[in-house]
Amino acid sequence: MIKRILLIMALMLVVPAITWAAGPHDSLSCTGCHGIHTAKGDIIFAVEPNTKAINPRTKKPDSGVSALCLGCHENEGGMGIMPVSAKHSHPWGVKPNPKVASVPNEILRDGKLECVGCHDPHPSNPNHKYLRVDTKGGANMVNFCALCHSSKAGKRTSTSAIFSSMDETAFKPAPAPAKKPTTKK
Repeated sequence: MIKRILLIMALMLVVPAITWAAGPHDSLSCTGCHGIHTAKGDIIFAVEPNTKAINPRTKKPDSGVSALCLGCHENEGGMGIMPVSAKHSHPWGVKPNPKVASVPNEILRDGKLECVGCHDPHPSNPNHKYLRVDTKGGANMVNFCALCHSSKAGKRTSTSAIFSSMDETAFKPAPAPAKKPTTKK
């Protein structure tokens, strides 16, 4: 019995460490978030969308893609994996206030701020914390903030700097290995 408890405890320590070695989402395949034939919710979610947590800004449960993100990243109604705090985080699920931010359309989803407006969680995203703008590993966060808050940042980040894993035209596959010339005998 003690061996079994120790084994479980060891696995609880080792499995997260292995996952973090690759990166939070890098260890997931597409079906970690998406379920084509086993969808849970209106969008092809593999995890149950979080409709239990109440967004403090809208006073309603989240919906759409943010509900998928919060299916993992929320304590209440989610799995509690690196949970975000709706009270202490950038707002989502709301229309931006033009007096506070000049948000490019590329960031908005149905006219609202959502998780995937700022983050592209696909493993092809090389940016810090899956942000859609390169911040040099978090050392230059002003590049990200300036996308919407240029008057506060003192500069404007171009929308051409926005990363999108959904832009297949930007994908450049690795070149195929050169074929060895065949010699006739």
